[in-house]
Amino acid sequence: MPFSHQFDSTVLREYDIRGIVGTTLRAADAFAIGRCFATTVRRGGGTTVAVGYDGRLSSPELEAALVAGLRASGAKVLRIGRGPTPMLYFAAATGKTDGAVMVTGSHNPPDYNGFKLMLGRKPFYGAQILALGAQAAAGDVLPEAAGAEERIDIAAAYVARLAADWDGGDRALNVVWDNGNGAAGDVLAQLVAVLPGRHTVLNGTIDGRFPAHHPDPTVPANLAQLIAAVRARGADVGIAFDGDADRIGLVDDTGEILFGDQLMVLLARDVLATHPGATIIADVKASQVLFDEIARAGGVPLMWKTGHSLIKAKMAETGSPLAGEMSGHIFFADHWYGFDDALYAAVRLLGIVARGDRKLSAVRAALPQVVNTPELRFDCAEARKFAVIEEVAARLRTAGANVSETDGVRVLTEDGWWLLRASNTQAVLVARAEAKDAAGLERLKAALVAQLAASGLAAPDFSGSHAGH
Repeated sequence: MPFSHQFDSTVLREYDIRGIVGTTLRAADAFAIGRCFATTVRRGGGTTVAVGYDGRLSSPELEAALVAGLRASGAKVLRIGRGPTPMLYFAAATGKTDGAVMVTGSHNPPDYNGFKLMLGRKPFYGAQILALGAQAAAGDVLPEAAGAEERIDIAAAYVARLAADWDGGDRALNVVWDNGNGAAGDVLAQLVAVLPGRHTVLNGTIDGRFPAHHPDPTVPANLAQLIAAVRARGADVGIAFDGDADRIGLVDDTGEILFGDQLMVLLARDVLATHPGATIIADVKASQVLFDEIARAGGVPLMWKTGHSLIKAKMAETGSPLAGEMSGHIFFADHWYGFDDALYAAVRLLGIVARGDRKLSAVRAALPQVVNTPELRFDCAEARKFAVIEEVAARLRTAGANVSETDGVRVLTEDGWWLLRASNTQAVLVARAEAKDAAGLERLKAALVAQLAASGLAAPDFSGSHAGH
């Protein structure tokens, strides 16, 4: 019987394939992804695809259907089992694989799931994902075959490789980890067993219902349990992961949150000590403080587009040893493989703290202080969102504003900067503003609101603006 499959129009996204299980995403979709992706791999001369899955309740069924689809197009499948997304990336980076697929809903609610793909050593995204949808609809796959599969356990090798880059000596840090019931739980237990120091793991059990809190460390409310534990235990640092552990959250010894760009300052200084003059990449949502501190530490700051696939591609192009996003994706190519890995970023950060002579809170307090809005996300029709950005950009150009159009518009003024960009994955616009003081922030917000109004959009909700970052 000829193969043909129609995906729900909402699931083929810029960086991955993602939907609501039983509504927009089903086992038949997983089979179709396998059938088409293995065809793409084999037509490129490859045969072997590594597959992993996260701790969501729907992941085992989707993984099994994916494997069946890969095999039906003649692929050899290496099934690495349940674990964090970076463990699959590790399998792809160190093994003889021609592709890799992770079944994961990342930080989305429990009823979501999805797929992250790699072709060779590179992310498979954007136009490639859309082409997969067209390929499925056309039934453009290789004749049905038996394929093959092998189950491999790489967790021990992955943990050993993580631990091999510990560079904090024998100093016994007191660390609290919040796994958030995510997919890193089993690997994290093995990792803390071999690192020096005292380690407390919260929510270490992998549970796809996420009973403790939502697994997204960029939302301060999700760090409340970690903050309380750090303070109660007098810990040196608190570390949190998202659902598949490719993003990190960080809390200092006083229970204050360090955001993604503040963490990047610490990591960049450390990397630049051994790579003077290196290019360090951060996304357009990052603080100006980060770009200034990279330059002060002897590096070349590069502002780039938001999106883990886009950042990885830019790192490879520029030879950058380190990149990061506000969302907590941290990419090390210094001693590591260039992919985003919260466990690895944690090991490197702990090494910096262990070697340092100051508490993490003192390092944070010494950073230039700014006031800013949180990341503001507000609805804008899919058909309108990119047009709005172009309208705003055109008006700013006419006005002679100091504007970067790397990803949306980032406008630099004497007060600071404001950003407006279209989300690649949702029907929303994203905004952020940062200033040296509260009065400056109000002026930046007014400028942003005026541009939105000129394009017929209401002002976003600015509640939650905070000082110190």
